[in-house]
Amino acid sequence: MQHRLKEMSLEALWNLHEKIAGELTHKMTVEKAKLEERLRRLSSASHSDRRPYPKVLAKYRNPNNLNETWAGRGKQPRWLAAQLRSGKKLDQFLI
Repeated sequence: MQHRLKEMSLEALWNLHEKIAGELTHKMTVEKAKLEERLRRLSSASHSDRRPYPKVLAKYRNPNNLNETWAGRGKQPRWLAAQLRSGKKLDQFLI
């Protein structure tokens, strides 16, 4: 193959280059579309397969601001952490 390329004229080589570039562009476009479709299916499937979590009710309430509550999950809110540092017990904030 390499020997044949050396024998080809500049015009013939350029035509071959254009054919190859066109074919590569076409194949890359098709492949990109396939990958985007696959990614779309994967992302939509991962969101719909999530287990529904029930609403968690609040267990603790800030006596200074009744709108501030905490369910007991995750990081403690600042108002509760401050109250606990001041010596109060968690049971004092139960709803």
